[in-house]
Amino acid sequence: MSGHSKWHTTKRHKAVIDAKRGKIFSVLAKEITLAARAGGGSPESNARLRTLMDKARAANMPSDNIKRAVQKGTGEIPGVTYEEITYEGYAPGGVGIIVEVTTDNKNRAAAEVRQAFNDNGGNMAQTGAVSHSFQRKGQILIGAAQISEDRLMELALEAGADDIINNGDHFEVLCSIASYDSVAKALQEKALKPESSEIAYVTSIPVPVGDAAIAKQVMELIDALEALDDVKAVHGNQEIDEKLLG
Repeated sequence: MSGHSKWHTTKRHKAVIDAKRGKIFSVLAKEITLAARAGGGSPESNARLRTLMDKARAANMPSDNIKRAVQKGTGEIPGVTYEEITYEGYAPGGVGIIVEVTTDNKNRAAAEVRQAFNDNGGNMAQTGAVSHSFQRKGQILIGAAQISEDRLMELALEAGADDIINNGDHFEVLCSIASYDSVAKALQEKALKPESSEIAYVTSIPVPVGDAAIAKQVMELIDALEALDDVKAVHGNQEIDEKLLG
């Protein structure tokens, strides 16, 4: 999501995420398995795995679940084969949507994502129709009450961040994928607690949504997509004033 609407969306979904902790564990387990399969089971030498394990611990995922997910990736214990797939589409108002999926059945995942779009006023699009207006970046959102802008800028830039955006009630730290691990670790060492920390699709071409009814439809589509078991993350380029969402 673009800065302002992303922050609102993060807060808006916090209660939902807490209520769906079982899904959070499932999503993290799949990602950990894929990371271990791609880069080995040692977090010391596998930055992606280390970041995911930190994220899992922060979500209070049981250590046995984390261990099993790693072992499935390394082949120490049997497990299903997961695929990472990205779907693109449009929400009402011309808002671009990217859906990240981790699944063991791509036909089921595609059908469910398509149904969610169709049921909520959106439509699927061909690969590349939406993604050209996004960049793949590390994105970390930090509440402004935790640290001053000058101190955060000094800390994040020294760790390899590209930009820090002041959005009033929060800061948005952006960095390359290669620098994400070092930036996240530097913030963690200063006991900063992000509202969101992820490798995200960040848009440079936000789509303003000024109509309350359209804004509601956009968020309902995002909710429907996020509720799907195989969906890991949903990214949109909407720019919505939170007053429109009530």
